[in-house]
Amino acid sequence: MIVAVTGCAGFIGSNLVDRLLDFGYVVTGIDNFSTGQKRFLSQALLNPRFKLIEIDLLNLDGLKVALKDCEIVFHLAANADVRFGTDHPHKDLEQNTIATFNVLEAIRSNGIKKIVFSSTGSVYGESPVIPTPEDGPFPIQTSLYGASKAACEGLISAYCEGFGIQSWIFRFVSILGERYTHGHIFDFYQKLKNNPSYLPVLGNGKQRKSYLYIQDCIDAIMLAIQKSGEKVNIFNLGVSDYVEVNDSISWICQELAVSPRLDYSGGDRGWIGDNPFIFLDTNKIQSLGWKPKLGIREGVIKTVEYLRANEWVFVSRR
Repeated sequence: MIVAVTGCAGFIGSNLVDRLLDFGYVVTGIDNFSTGQKRFLSQALLNPRFKLIEIDLLNLDGLKVALKDCEIVFHLAANADVRFGTDHPHKDLEQNTIATFNVLEAIRSNGIKKIVFSSTGSVYGESPVIPTPEDGPFPIQTSLYGASKAACEGLISAYCEGFGIQSWIFRFVSILGERYTHGHIFDFYQKLKNNPSYLPVLGNGKQRKSYLYIQDCIDAIMLAIQKSGEKVNIFNLGVSDYVEVNDSISWICQELAVSPRLDYSGGDRGWIGDNPFIFLDTNKIQSLGWKPKLGIREGVIKTVEYLRANEWVFVSRR
């Protein structure tokens, strides 16, 4: 089977590419390398069943050609910069919503009938229901990132209805693990390497968040594709607990053997659109037989270990 992965050189995308190749798929990887790392594809590029196409998803004509002969598209490419969304609102619209529309149009024009989409728990905004189930209420959106992903979900479900496409939509908590290059552990690690005695923290450190290890995330995706067969399949992906940001800071500092002075700012949230409590109900994916192998603490530690062994990620973009 020939499959395509957009955002193939990113954190989640490159790990998924490796897994798909291990399973024997022929994989077309698509990335514009605006944030992806070609070094993440070093093993894939040695595999004769992998083809890399460097193209921007806003190039619809080129995308239609790139997806020719594919049977399923894993659409992971996105602007994941939640914190600075209000500094450049067009990014979320263009790189998330319009790019997803282009992927859907390329799928439709090529007669492809399956799409897998990486959404986010941010689509729930500040949900009044905790833990939040897949059928929980959609409140007022609080981030441009979450709003753009909610729009993508709407487009995907409409294309499924209108053009006979089948979809799997995964609403992630924050993902941790090898090749992680974006998020609070990345930021804290970099700050502590520069100054191990001082750590500025956005928010009061009491924000409650849930996280999921990358390989557990991919396990869930692959299982859901095999075992769920609705027209539109929506799954929360996360673990069955959460931690405070202060807990994560403590584990990072222990791993780095530092004891910095913590400087909090911003009240109960770090930035506009930062949800102070994210915890998803994952009973639906667990009912298929999936269970995460690692907890949050283990995921944080594995991420720190990866960053310590690969500090080139802080300076290299290719």
